[in-house]
Amino acid sequence: MKLLIAVLWDEDAERAVPELVERGLRVTRVASTGGFLRRGNTTMLIGVDDGRVQEGIDVLRGATTDARQPGAGRGAVFVLNVDRFEQI
Repeated sequence: MKLLIAVLWDEDAERAVPELVERGLRVTRVASTGGFLRRGNTTMLIGVDDGRVQEGIDVLRGATTDARQPGAGRGAVFVLNVDRFEQI
């Protein structure tokens, strides 16, 4: 299992969250502030099976596509190994 920590612009997170949920990927959205992306942002915690990491990244990438700013840094995703997960 992996944990994706995604930091996206607020407006991109609005597009990403419904798509992640529709695909059955569980996401926890956390309002965040800071200069990482130099504007309002949202941090998302997304737990995925190893085989679905790329799917999650693809959804996030699709939500950050902006034809007006191709290649602009609109987000970041960190992929972490999860040693243990328990649903309580």
